[in-house]
Amino acid sequence: MPERILILLCSLLLAATPLARAGDGPSLSADTGWQRLDEKNAVSLFSRSRVGSGVKEFKGTGVINASPSAVEKVLQDVSSYPSFMPYVTEARIISHDGTDVISYQRLDPPLVTGRDYTIRVEFGTTLNASGLMIYRDTWQTDNEAGPPVRHGVVRVKVDEGSWLLEPVGQATYQIYTDSGGALPTFLANKASQMAIPRLFEAVRKQVAKAQR
Repeated sequence: MPERILILLCSLLLAATPLARAGDGPSLSADTGWQRLDEKNAVSLFSRSRVGSGVKEFKGTGVINASPSAVEKVLQDVSSYPSFMPYVTEARIISHDGTDVISYQRLDPPLVTGRDYTIRVEFGTTLNASGLMIYRDTWQTDNEAGPPVRHGVVRVKVDEGSWLLEPVGQATYQIYTDSGGALPTFLANKASQMAIPRLFEAVRKQVAKAQR
């Protein structure tokens, strides 16, 4: 069973990338309190505690060899997620409301019950000191804006995260999520640590494919 749970949580983290549109996104949380964990697949991994929760927030930083706009284009292509994000079987836009984009995703990992969630994403851009564009996507669950709970599919209630795409290919990914069910926190934390390098690998491959 622990291995099944790790597969499930990894799939949730790998799928939790947004579709976004231009607008004034929310400020990212203060970039403090991180503890360095490891480096894998050229991704540096960090974690920090959340008040009142044993489940930690995780961050990965690494280089994606493409312009921020090229990476952003891949992240915006939600309809293609089933072709390159592990275990994603459905991904679609629910609505645009002028500042936000809402999208629905369903995952069917092996050996466990399928999961789904709806996320609300905000997108923002800014310029760095050299006048180059930085892209910032932030999201959180908004299940009330999506389809109702489906029979036989577990609804994920917490999925919060961000992508920060900077010049020279530097990318930063943050995530705080649950599995849609009760499980030991050490398994949730281990799965988060495992999933982030896989996410970078999936995005890198898709960006390279798009640039051919």
